[in-house]
Amino acid sequence: MVFDILKGCKILEHNDKMTVAEVGASNIREIARALFERGYYYSSGMGVDERPINGRFAMYHIFNCDTEGRYVVLKITSPEGSPEVPSITPVIKGAEWSEREAMDMLGIVFSGHPKPERLILPDDWPEGVYPLRKDFPYNKKLPPSKPIEKEREHKKDVMEIPLGPYHPSLHEPEYFELYVKGDKVVDAEYRGFHIHRGMEKLAESRMTINQIPFLAERICGICGCTHSAAYCQAVEDAAGIYVPERAQYIRTIMLEVERIHSHLLWFGVVCHLLGFDSGFMHIWRAREYIMDIAELITGNRKTYGINIVGGVRRDITEDKKEKTLKLLDMVEKESREVLDNIAEMKELRERMEGVGVLPKKEAREIGVVGPMARSSGIDTDVRRDHPYAAYKDLDFKVPVYKEGDVFARFLVRYEEIFESFNMIRQALENMPPGELINDEYEIPPFKLGIGVTEAPRGENIHAVITWGENMIYRWHPRAATYNNLPAVPIMLRGNDVADAPLIIASIDPCFSCTDHVSIIDSESGKILWRGPLKEGVRRV
Repeated sequence: MVFDILKGCKILEHNDKMTVAEVGASNIREIARALFERGYYYSSGMGVDERPINGRFAMYHIFNCDTEGRYVVLKITSPEGSPEVPSITPVIKGAEWSEREAMDMLGIVFSGHPKPERLILPDDWPEGVYPLRKDFPYNKKLPPSKPIEKEREHKKDVMEIPLGPYHPSLHEPEYFELYVKGDKVVDAEYRGFHIHRGMEKLAESRMTINQIPFLAERICGICGCTHSAAYCQAVEDAAGIYVPERAQYIRTIMLEVERIHSHLLWFGVVCHLLGFDSGFMHIWRAREYIMDIAELITGNRKTYGINIVGGVRRDITEDKKEKTLKLLDMVEKESREVLDNIAEMKELRERMEGVGVLPKKEAREIGVVGPMARSSGIDTDVRRDHPYAAYKDLDFKVPVYKEGDVFARFLVRYEEIFESFNMIRQALENMPPGELINDEYEIPPFKLGIGVTEAPRGENIHAVITWGENMIYRWHPRAATYNNLPAVPIMLRGNDVADAPLIIASIDPCFSCTDHVSIIDSESGKILWRGPLKEGVRRV
């Protein structure tokens, strides 16, 4: 039992899926290390401004253990009047970004952190201004600032190659700096968070419990359904809300529809990067059938708007079920034909085998999730290890490969989509009759809830603290890519620079999925344009 590790800690909550313990500053690192050695990896971290309640800041470190099917949350609270707590990054590498994020957004100081640098906020953000503190208004506008020119120390004997700020294939904002000797990448650094949309602040400040699922779905334009499901599950977990069984099945069907279309999109991108555009076009043609299924069930090809706290908003009738099964047969047949041909093409395999290797040890230390972890020999899948929705009733396999290269990631996703076809058929055949939603519930104040889903890119986790009055106190969504990106520099080292775009794309990254921006006059602070980037540039 995990209690032998948490001996001496104050247990705040303990149930079948989660244990929450309050840990002191003197033993937080010792306990975190003991959890990791027991098989718990670092899943997510959430900083909270609890000063309106108890005058302190708090950091919630969330660990996941697949074999025990349990999340353990270590809560550490700062002294009253001080924002400082010990960092656990020196013993848990996966905690580095979460602690830097809490430092940026809440001003929590992590003593002993090996790299206390900004992660999300830009370099010219004013000192001492923390957007996620409760006394920072959500609609406050800061005066424009001038860019800061920083002196950079250049590395000797290597060539620096910037990759970004727009990815050469994914058309999303990110920035990698590659250090190259000859044709080989010897090191790399990553700088992201170019478009931070402030969703957490918006949700905590002015949205109701059941408005947030529609905001959560807009975290990602590819796999938004998994975010709205994770958020709903977090609230349902916190408040103990019963969800009708039929609604659980419909959520499962849509989550697997989303996985298939997302993986097929990725296969198309990889074909394009390998110079095989015929494969790209054939795969995306097959993908259209799965988009038709999404539209048939929800009325939308993407951003389905189907999940809501307590259930779902649309039913799957017998007529829709029959049409879905026919379309499913078509997309499976065409996908298998194209993907089998790709997997057997020697020219394409040689570009993927042995390229961008992520060893299992490093993968576990960082806490990578999803196909990234499974292709590096880690047998993990929250659908099986932490069953939610209707997954406990379905029969499916979890593919695992030990090579850790680009081709292993290809094979994991290949097997996964065919498992998804079978899971959708099982769910459609066994879907029970009944209600779609339970709207008879009350939200208790200041309760912690966790919702997890296995997104196409891996484990998504949403942590929620309720507040009452139909509002939440704190919402922290963590997408799978957040845990997977720190592994990219490891995967790049020792590879040809020409393979860098393929290696980065092989994690199926999701940097940011919006091109909506505000163009601001830096002198006057006046907003010149708000809307799509392309149209804004043309008009301004």
